[in-house]
Amino acid sequence: MSLAKPIPTTVVTGFLGAGKTTLIRHLMENAGGRRIALIINEFGDVGMDRDILSACGIAGCGEDDIVELANGCLCCTVADEFLPTMEALLHRAEPPDHIVIETSGLALPKPLVRAFTWPEVRSRVTVDGVLAVIDGPAVQAGLFADDPQAVQAPRAADAALDHDNPLEEVFTDQLLCADLVIVNKADLLDEAGRATVEDQVRAAARPGAAVVTASEGRIDPAVMLGLGMAAETDLDARPSHHDSTTDHDHDDFASTVATLPPVPAGLASAGPQAVADALAPVLKAHGALRVKGALEVPGKPMRLVVQGVGPRVQAYYDRPWREAEARAGRLVVIGLKGFDAAAVSAGLAATLAAAGP
Repeated sequence: MSLAKPIPTTVVTGFLGAGKTTLIRHLMENAGGRRIALIINEFGDVGMDRDILSACGIAGCGEDDIVELANGCLCCTVADEFLPTMEALLHRAEPPDHIVIETSGLALPKPLVRAFTWPEVRSRVTVDGVLAVIDGPAVQAGLFADDPQAVQAPRAADAALDHDNPLEEVFTDQLLCADLVIVNKADLLDEAGRATVEDQVRAAARPGAAVVTASEGRIDPAVMLGLGMAAETDLDARPSHHDSTTDHDHDDFASTVATLPPVPAGLASAGPQAVADALAPVLKAHGALRVKGALEVPGKPMRLVVQGVGPRVQAYYDRPWREAEARAGRLVVIGLKGFDAAAVSAGLAATLAAAGP
């Protein structure tokens, strides 16, 4: 009797707010009948990506097909979190045709890829490819480097390069592990900016990695799936700044959950983006790197989702509040260690209060 082929797994990495969830949603909308299981890992106590994906109404993207691992980084908790989750998927009566893992935006992908060499899973799954989703405008703005031009240096030859900027360290580790780099939000760049960002990304990525552009994560699944890279067999070609260390933590970053009052009717009547624009200055003033969550708008049956990267914040209605769900506004805010979480929460609440009634 022949052994079953290993189930291909795609690891989707990328810094906070690069558009990983949007890309995965587009993938699920165009899965072509594949049974795809999703493993979603988020930084912080409250996960939002699973909720956003399970609410999308796409066939094959239901509650049972999405596993959330919140408040723990997969690259740090492989034995406790990743392996039991994989084994549960593999022992299903109908195992998935493909597994997609969305890592935390602060995760280093190489330790996760290395886990596929563990005896528990190595004969049953393989890393079809590692995708790095890149926020093009954030790269253009120099978010990942103290010197924006520094990312043009050929870093692949020096995995031990010292980084003072923790954002840059995570960003380059993700690029150095990727088989396919997707420069997302290309629609927010002009032609010259797009070319410059692509050049920067190619210089920072590992040799041979393909680089493509996308808007709102719209990439043909045929480009993302079926790469056949077996990345777990090619670890030496995927250098990491943590290759010489025994652990990895996120001490450079911190998160908070801001519990907020309902959006005042006057502000809500101006539209979702008006709400986002009102909150953006508070987030910028406190150096927030990422915000994601949902707010309550009285009289509206649907949640108002708020998402942002740095000073760019957007909002939109996504789904009705569930009967058993508390209609409470909660935003997860992530920043560098030492950012004033209490002041961020207070500032956001005060902004909404000032916009009332």
